[in-house]
Amino acid sequence: MYSVIPGVVAVFFLVYGIYVIKSKGLNRITIAFCILALATFFWQSSWAVLFQIDEPEMAGGVIKIGWLLILFLPTSLYHFLIEITRRSDDMPYVYLSYFIASILLVALITSDTIINGQYEYFFGFYPKAGILHPLHILQTCVVVTRGLYITYRKYMVVQAEEKTKLGYAVIGIIIYFFAAIDYLCNYGVEFYPFGVFFITVSLGIIAYTTTQYDIMDDSKIIASAIAHEMKTPMATLRNQSELLSQFLPELIANYSPPKTSNGLAPNLLSGLTGISKSLEKEAKSLNQGVNMLLAMSSYAYLSNKDFNEFYVKECIDEAINRMPDKEYLLDTIDIIVDDNFKIFASYEFFILIIANIVKNSCDAISKNSDDKITIHLYRTSKHKVIDIMDTGCGIESGILPHIFDKFFTTKKRGINSGVGLTFSKSVMHSFGGQLICKSTLGVDTTFTLSFKDD
Repeated sequence: MYSVIPGVVAVFFLVYGIYVIKSKGLNRITIAFCILALATFFWQSSWAVLFQIDEPEMAGGVIKIGWLLILFLPTSLYHFLIEITRRSDDMPYVYLSYFIASILLVALITSDTIINGQYEYFFGFYPKAGILHPLHILQTCVVVTRGLYITYRKYMVVQAEEKTKLGYAVIGIIIYFFAAIDYLCNYGVEFYPFGVFFITVSLGIIAYTTTQYDIMDDSKIIASAIAHEMKTPMATLRNQSELLSQFLPELIANYSPPKTSNGLAPNLLSGLTGISKSLEKEAKSLNQGVNMLLAMSSYAYLSNKDFNEFYVKECIDEAINRMPDKEYLLDTIDIIVDDNFKIFASYEFFILIIANIVKNSCDAISKNSDDKITIHLYRTSKHKVIDIMDTGCGIESGILPHIFDKFFTTKKRGINSGVGLTFSKSVMHSFGGQLICKSTLGVDTTFTLSFKDD
């Protein structure tokens, strides 16, 4: 009867560890979690067997087997928290904690200094603390407290959905502390070791949160690394293409081909001007894509320290200036400024939001018609508002509620990934603002960005 609870907990963590590996694959975060799940499984399955044994010698052997991974359980939790908070600076301390646990493991196997026999309680045998057992308790307190501190510090500086993820993790770690009540049983206090309930709830919350909110998906880390590597050469390419586009026409105009067969043909010379313009456009597009990739991999970590106050009109002008179709947009967009107000946000991220929405508006209008895009800046009694309206094709009523869903798109996947509007809405939320859309099919579409007017 007393073996049922640890047996169920052991199966739960075994199944959860397998599920995580199958659904998320192997990466640093899932490996850290699976070490945690395996240690818990090993511990609880040993106790499920222990509580059914009547022979003291056999009980002693099972206890030592169970403690082989119990020694690593606090460190594995610390390791996992380091991975989900991306606190790589703490990894040397993780390795040190694993090393200390390994020393305690040697002491466990070779002596009675960690576990010195067992008590016989009403529910069965239970390990008796040896002289060095307090070192394990001290290590547990240190690494779990450190993990809580790091997770809480990260929680205090992030925004949007990342705050929810880490909030659950903080709650889980606090609950984990209550499991320490089981240590009293190691020192002769007789009660059923119900700390397993706290362990199960704690690690269950953390496990659920990590899979539900994609903490274990390290694709964002990879995307961020790639974007950082690409950013410098892409910026260089953009600058060089702009110089080429600016000075090549003048160079060609002053170039007189020699009267030989080796001279460049006039039609080729004129074509070079078009090539330079095309290169400039593609370079701007690539640079914008890299900036977007970098932003999408890091927007969950936005905090007030990244914000500054700026005029919205200047930000909109900069967004249009950076877009590949700048010349076309200048003829197509009307900017109406009733109030050139300031907002407190991230300048670069707000540029990406404007660029995302304007790009969607451009896709909705026909370049061979009189369709226009209008950007209107104004105040209401309570809000600062930016309306971005296009007189394009509009959005069907059945599609409109889903346009902010992640990966939703009505375009071909190669053209659009379906994450731009999701990104824009999430970042607006981190700014303390709102992004909504209204549309009438075949008439117009308006995206409204609003901030509270303090």
